Amino acid sequence: MARIAGVDIPRDKRVVIALTYIYGIGKTTAQKVLVEAGISESTRVRDLTEDELNKIREQIGVYKVEGDLRREVSLNIKRLMEIGSFRGIRHRRGLPVRGQNTKNNARTRKGPRKTVANKKK
Repeated sequence: MARIAGVDIPRDKRVVIALTYIYGIGKTTAQKVLVEAGISESTRVRDLTEDELNKIREQIGVYKVEGDLRREVSLNIKRLMEIGSFRGIRHRRGLPVRGQNTKNNARTRKGPRKTVANKKK
């Protein structure tokens, strides 16, 4: 397994797909990295030379990935919660943040249903 940005990327996949295993790198960014490094997208990770791996590592060093990116995102959310913005309040209450309807859906954010006991007549 090749190790890039602290992540073991799978050997048997194409390089462009394997790079997406790194947090913060999607398919488009992976394609840009490979173009700048001068490596074909169809190459398998096991076929990469050490020199090519170093070129990829160098190109990925430009981007904010893995731990730094996770930290930045969590600090951004924490900042929103501290200043009491609408988005921060939605984060605090565990509700959808981006304006989704919550009357019928939003089960993922709201969690399992809390059943209410039936009132006896």
